[in-house]
Amino acid sequence: MADKLRCAVIGAGGMGLDHLHSLLTCHRAAAVALAEANAQRAREAAARHNVPRNYADYRELLEQPDIDAVTVALPTHLHAAVAIEALKARKHVLLEKPMAMNAKEAAKIVDTAKQMKRTVMVAQNLRFNKHTQLARSIVERGDLGEIYHARGFWVRRAGIPRIGSWFTQKQYSGGGAMADIGVHLIDASLHLMREFDVASVTCRTHSRFGPRGLGEMDWGKSEVDPKKPFDVEDYGVALLRLKSGRTILLEVAWACFQNNETREYGLDLLGTNAGLSLWPAKLHRNMLDGHETLAFHPGKVPYSEDRVHHFVACVLDGKKPLVAPDESLKVQQTLDAIYTSANTGKEVKLA
Repeated sequence: MADKLRCAVIGAGGMGLDHLHSLLTCHRAAAVALAEANAQRAREAAARHNVPRNYADYRELLEQPDIDAVTVALPTHLHAAVAIEALKARKHVLLEKPMAMNAKEAAKIVDTAKQMKRTVMVAQNLRFNKHTQLARSIVERGDLGEIYHARGFWVRRAGIPRIGSWFTQKQYSGGGAMADIGVHLIDASLHLMREFDVASVTCRTHSRFGPRGLGEMDWGKSEVDPKKPFDVEDYGVALLRLKSGRTILLEVAWACFQNNETREYGLDLLGTNAGLSLWPAKLHRNMLDGHETLAFHPGKVPYSEDRVHHFVACVLDGKKPLVAPDESLKVQQTLDAIYTSANTGKEVKLA
């Protein structure tokens, strides 16, 4: 393989532009092409990021022999088909979250990557946050003792992606707030608890703002059709029980009436010796003279803070990515169970 990984980006929306920026700032990568069906958006992205070639059809891009890897930044319903085709074309694949529309699709991606002996990684950016990496090292040192519970939240006052975009249509997104921002918390909490085996899930969801056209933000503004129904949740709460007996409580909201003057999103790990809160990382423990809270200022961390840079390095160096595909599959299985529980009103047990 060449000294630089020759990469292409599929999809030139908000996340695709983010991928292009990361590739341009990575000394071990070269952004050689992009695929985007919207001609104007393709031209603008290629010009802004000095990408030499762009294709209207991603299949034509996959046929190019000088492309080693692709990043996929498309609506969720396209993830599995595009990722599988790319892997079969012998390209390494970085895939935006959530991995797929469901666990069946996600399993096909994982199986294809193994068959083709290619790297596939889901871009779970919270894992690469400096404070998350520091938290992982604190957990591994045993500073918290036995972690018995985690609670994660991502609650926005008004943060619904543009109503009428693919984000707010279940057929394209697979779900609302849980699939969009909840999946970050599922992944981060299981990663920090070092256990991905979820035994059961109970979830309830609500859709109180989107159907009324309230709580909208600017994200997802392209190709909006306001006539399309808002048929996903804008709030969800879920309780996960792990096979070890430990628990995780998740709360997510695209929009709700609340005070966002403190943390909009966070994760708290409760241990027998200490507690740890994110983001930023703070350790809470007892001392002889009472309770203390330690704030951290992370220095050098084990992995790049940029998920795209990490993916590039893993492919070039033949190393396993921080976000293992088998773990991403279990995150998808958990997300499926969350929606099944919300739809049935019952606890869902995972095999």
